[in-house]
Amino acid sequence: MASNAPGACCASGFRHEGTPAGETKNINGTETYIVYPKGNQTPEKAVVILSDIFGIYVNAQLLADEFADNGYLTVIPDLFRGDAIKLEDMESGKADLPSWIPNHQPAAVDPVVEATIKYVRQDLGVKRVAGVGYCFGGKSLCRFLKPGKIDVGYTAHPSFVTEEELGAVSGPLSISASEIDQIFTTEQRHKSEEILAKTGQNWQINLYSGVSHGFAVRADLTNKHHKFAKEQAFAQAISWFNQYL
Repeated sequence: MASNAPGACCASGFRHEGTPAGETKNINGTETYIVYPKGNQTPEKAVVILSDIFGIYVNAQLLADEFADNGYLTVIPDLFRGDAIKLEDMESGKADLPSWIPNHQPAAVDPVVEATIKYVRQDLGVKRVAGVGYCFGGKSLCRFLKPGKIDVGYTAHPSFVTEEELGAVSGPLSISASEIDQIFTTEQRHKSEEILAKTGQNWQINLYSGVSHGFAVRADLTNKHHKFAKEQAFAQAISWFNQYL
């Protein structure tokens, strides 16, 4: 695999504080968080966030708001249809991934991603779509980084991505990797470089020292280094989208 299956580190991290600026709507049966860039209700470019195992929660919503602040309509579909891991289980360490993961394989998740992209393109009139995959969402990002689906991709500390999925990407891909990561290990990062080099696509992998899996979305913001790494990973995504979207 290009990255391992989700593990305990995928269910750890910190809850962030803030008030989301967007709204959650039921779109064709899927709860979807939507936030527009200020003063633009008809944007031609959008970001679809494919979340970690916690789904639509405050950390992801605040990141969506930041993408909107940078000019992109941003949506987060509920990939798990109401069955995301609860923040309380993260904070108590009781998240039961072995029993949860089998219910959220591509056969269950892909239709949600497909419908969301269709909604953004057809109903909202968006012409260019960027995808962001955090942790678990990195797999879906790679699966949908192809013409007519997701045009440009960014993923942070991806999990569950197969070598075949990574090798099949058909658009520019940027990756934020953490130095301390049992899911996207040093060996797998180097293997991913070899795979991406053969795709003919533009790509980059940026490595952040002293942080662990999940830092780009669940960092300890009281730690100055972790906060800085999270902010730099976000800036990496914005720079990538500004260039290729």
